[in-house]
Parts: sequence; C-alpha cells; structure tokens
Amino acid sequence: MSYDVGAVERRRLLGRTKSVTVVGASANPARPSYFVATYLLSSTRYEVNFVNPRLDTLLGRPVYPSLADVPGELDLVSVFRKHDDLPGVAEEVIEAGARTLWLQLGLWHEAAADRAREAGLDVVMNRCVKIEHARFAGGLHLAGFNTGVISSRRQTAP
Repeated sequence: MSYDVGAVERRRLLGRTKSVTVVGASANPARPSYFVATYLLSSTRYEVNFVNPRLDTLLGRPVYPSLADVPGELDLVSVFRKHDDLPGVAEEVIEAGARTLWLQLGLWHEAAADRAREAGLDVVMNRCVKIEHARFAGGLHLAGFNTGVISSRRQTAP
C-alpha cells in the first residue's frame, strides 16, 4: 500500500479538519512541536488541543495526559513521538475515534499506518502539519519556504 499522500489529498484533509490534537506537545520553544503549536493557535481556525502527561498547560491552554482525556471529538491527531512509540499511539488514536493520523517530519511507521488505515483513518506520514497548512494557505512556496508575498488581504485557511 502506498503512503505517499499527494498534495491534493493533504489539502483535502486539512480543509475538512476542524480540530488538531498535538500528541507529544512540548513547552520547550526549541522543539518542533512548540513551533507547530504556536502556529496552529495563531494562524489557523482549528480547535487545538495538546497531549503530554508531563504538562498541565501550554501556551495558556490545558494539556491532557492522554487522547482519551481530550474533550470533544478528535479530528486530526498530529504526532511528535519517537518511532518505537508509534504503534501504541496509533492504537490510542483509533480508540479515541479520530479521523486522521498525521505523523510529523521524520516519522514513518508502516505497521502503525496499516493498522490506522484498516480502522478507517486517513494517514499522513513524514509531513509537517504547519508547513502543509502554510503552503496551502499561501504563506509558503511549494518547496516549503516563504514566498515573500506581502498583502493586506486576509489569508483564508484551507
């Protein structure tokens, strides 16, 4: 099975997404999950939730110890965890009833992806949700860098 989800499909997934839950969120500003969290809160329309059993709050928002503790329906779950943790995280995502398992840059686990797909989830691997959202919202060139476009028009997210 191919896991190379094309740009059209990634845009469709992000366009239908209502909430993003970041698993492995960090309070360390040098960590990628922190950067993604600040972007999601400041530049998207998504309801954003964080999961990390060692934190109580992040960026003024509550942090939940597990996906099962996140209130409401889960939509897209963006994962920042080490490779060996991914099968267990995939099971938690399935049990929580999420629609999309999104593994961040550098994360690829075919067995976890197979399990999530078998359970009916959409799966994206080795992609940054922040980069993909910004690309489709007009803030990044297809190669992933800033376009330099300055406009007074308000950007609309996909």
